[in-house]
Amino acid sequence: MQGITPKIEKKEAGILDKVNQKSTTRYASMHMNDVYKYFGTKETGLTSEQAAGLLKKFGKNTIQRNKKQSQLKSFLKNFTSLMAILLWISGFIAIFAQMVELGIAIWAVNVINGIFSYWQEHQAQKATDSLLKMLPTYAQVLRDGKPQQINSEDLVPGDVFIIQAGNSISADARIIKSNALQVDESALTGESVLVGKQAQYAHGVGRFAEANIVFAGTVAGSGTATAVAVATGMHSEFGKIAKLTQSEKHHASPLELELNHLTKQLSLIAILIGTIFFIAAIFFVHYPIAKSFIFALGMIVAFIPEGLLPTVTLSLAQGVTRMAKKHALVKNLNSVETLGETTVICSDKTGTLTQNQMTINHLWLASHEFTVTGQGYVNNGHIQMNNQDVTIAQHPDLEMLLRVSALNNDTKVEQPKNAGDNPKIIGTPTEAALIILAQKAGMNVEEEIQKVPRIGELPFDSDRKRMSTFHKVGDKTTICVKGSLDGMLPISDTILDNGTVRPITEADKQQINAADKKYAAQGLRSLAIAYRDANDDDRLPNDPKDWTIENAETHLTFVGLTVMQDPPRPEIYEAVRKCHEASIRIIMVTGDSSLTAKSIATKIGITSDNARVITGDELAEMHTADLKKALEGEVIFARVAPEQKYRIVSTLQSNGEIVASTGDGVNDAPALKKADIGVAMGVTGTDVAKDAADMILTDDNFASIVAAIEEGRTVYSNLQKFLLYILNSNMPEAAPSILFLFSRGLIPLPLTVMQILTVDLGTDMLPALGLGAEKSEPGIMKQPPRLRTAHLLNRGIILKAFAWYGMVASIISTIGYFFVNSQHGWPNIALAASGPVYQEATTMTLAAIVFCQIAAAINCRTKNSSVFSIGIFSNRRIWGGIVFEVALLALLIYVPFLQGLFNTAPIDWHDWVLLFCIPIPLVLIEEARKLFMRKKHAPKSNVA
Repeated sequence: MQGITPKIEKKEAGILDKVNQKSTTRYASMHMNDVYKYFGTKETGLTSEQAAGLLKKFGKNTIQRNKKQSQLKSFLKNFTSLMAILLWISGFIAIFAQMVELGIAIWAVNVINGIFSYWQEHQAQKATDSLLKMLPTYAQVLRDGKPQQINSEDLVPGDVFIIQAGNSISADARIIKSNALQVDESALTGESVLVGKQAQYAHGVGRFAEANIVFAGTVAGSGTATAVAVATGMHSEFGKIAKLTQSEKHHASPLELELNHLTKQLSLIAILIGTIFFIAAIFFVHYPIAKSFIFALGMIVAFIPEGLLPTVTLSLAQGVTRMAKKHALVKNLNSVETLGETTVICSDKTGTLTQNQMTINHLWLASHEFTVTGQGYVNNGHIQMNNQDVTIAQHPDLEMLLRVSALNNDTKVEQPKNAGDNPKIIGTPTEAALIILAQKAGMNVEEEIQKVPRIGELPFDSDRKRMSTFHKVGDKTTICVKGSLDGMLPISDTILDNGTVRPITEADKQQINAADKKYAAQGLRSLAIAYRDANDDDRLPNDPKDWTIENAETHLTFVGLTVMQDPPRPEIYEAVRKCHEASIRIIMVTGDSSLTAKSIATKIGITSDNARVITGDELAEMHTADLKKALEGEVIFARVAPEQKYRIVSTLQSNGEIVASTGDGVNDAPALKKADIGVAMGVTGTDVAKDAADMILTDDNFASIVAAIEEGRTVYSNLQKFLLYILNSNMPEAAPSILFLFSRGLIPLPLTVMQILTVDLGTDMLPALGLGAEKSEPGIMKQPPRLRTAHLLNRGIILKAFAWYGMVASIISTIGYFFVNSQHGWPNIALAASGPVYQEATTMTLAAIVFCQIAAAINCRTKNSSVFSIGIFSNRRIWGGIVFEVALLALLIYVPFLQGLFNTAPIDWHDWVLLFCIPIPLVLIEEARKLFMRKKHAPKSNVA
């Protein structure tokens, strides 16, 4: 990290300083006695009194979560958005304009919507909380000179504690003693390979690489150790990353910003129209100023779509429900739409793009090269040569490799009881892969281990990178060895070739090294297998108890290489293809090696072979301007630290990208919080990652992100559809007032205020919600993400709502008004301003608007596709809404109590026939327009 501060922006430098300050790795190079002295402890641990004092000083060993808003604040924020404020003001205006019922109704809608929004987000948060997993519950410590089991929350700096295979590690600690300890640090680094830990200091490459330090939140894969805690809770590296995550402030989502922009647009339109009507009322109708002002306020209220906010909320809630069925849990309603805007996905590799299950896929032997089929920890695959299955009996070299791999192994693989569950791994992923390899070849591993019992071992350590086990059956004694190739070849004198042991030659070594390099170039990892027949070997002491690294791990017979990788998820290929089709870039950001990262990225199609790989060390020296330029092309990030992931996301956002960041580890949490949409893994994810994320994948499946993005795009498209649907009714609602004004009052208002309310909050609501449930239009994932500058309410929607749908509905509803009056003597007699004829005429106006809205609901289901192509009856919610609005209209017309409240009157049966005919031509005319637009924008043929 040195040299980074002068080259990056001040804000980013400050973040790095916060993470790196007082790093627990500073204890790695201290003499052990100095560590004891610093914490006032010793090898036998603290006393109970010392521990109690330190607990008061440092506090509980817990990771503090962000302080949640109080329930009251969380509740009230649903009533204080810009749109909600507009509705409060609208209600007040309505009451002031002597439309008390309308004002109260608007306020009631606002209250109901706020309660519903709060309930939705509260339910999502409850589901999230149920997924969060805590740090280990207990720790084995030495206190008062003897082992004690304590709650891990009570662990303090200076405590000496014991680590065993399978334990989650509760604190950052300096190792005192180690017996072949290997730790899974993927939650911190993103790298899936276990890391060897020892008592001796050895500085590795990158963050968290000190060999004698273990970190909170990691897991012991194998071996044992004793360690002294040097940092707990929020002072641990785990805690510091959590603190960095929590320091990131909440930013308004794109949808929140867009709804605020939409509110301003609608307010401006309403005020502009109100001003026009105010002036017109004075000069055309000669109303007094006070009366003109009240009339104008009424028009402002009429042009504010009171049903928009609840419809948006309900539509997002439907999106949340649909996404939950696709294994994506959304914590915030507005995050649904943000997904649809995503332009870049910054994806972790291990456990996100890959299965986090080491799998052996190649075997190299002197006599043959084999491929291994089957994904992950399954034993129903096969070992093949030239696409033909082979058996152990056919190949003695293969049999020896499998036997050594099974015997030199401390891991158990327990097959699941229920179909579909993953096997339980007790040990390391690498050794689990070897066990599964033997099972794939038909070997009974348990039986083999019982037949050839272990009588001793030389544990793995990070210096020699080998592990040896001693086995005896009768008079025969064998040493089984596995480890890195560079540590194995120099101590191998012979090689197994077609069942015969012969001297190993330089040509053999060159061939083995060439094979290893070939696999490494593909991002694969190799593990060398060898053995030594200890019988009649005068170079070894007679008693295996006297065998040491120096005298036992030499003169080996080299058997072969087992080649493995953490394989990509099977469904990832299709998911990546869909992302590219949708113009969404995927950038791999991983703690794994460059070779592995590039291999996986190119294999699954994220990038081409020409992609640039930037390591964490390179990134540390890179100026922000250079990083911005690099992010415009194909790029992969490898060996990166947590704060560097944060920096990458931040830089992408400064480039104008909408960023989704995925991950499961503590190392991913800052980037998850910073991103526009953070996506955490629900099964393997840490509690910090889940807490930071906006969305949690309950199946850890990257493909679920693609489904969620499609859902997000669909939600935005549906928002525009019902925005068009809701706004188009404003025109026929305003037309009666326009007639009234321009006739200088000779034409009575053909629509009352309560009838306008009926359309906005009654008949329109359910069909609008039906539009919110509309499925994706064909080709929605073949379009690029919408531009940040694009808005929900655009010129096209305004023109279509007011000048097309709205104008047609205005004409039809006005005709309905005059049609009723004509049946009662107009134009020979003046238009009635009150009484039964006036009520029947306004009822017909209202009914005509409702039936025009039925046509609009059907027409709004698609933008350009034919509604018949998606199935005119395929959306049952819309048809349920249509049935509801016709039934509601009938109740308003025929129920005496409602007649008085809404100024309605019964209409004749032939009026109903006319009304039911209205939607048919409107749908057919719109279908003709869509057909014309499809032909106009169809790709031109290149055929001459």
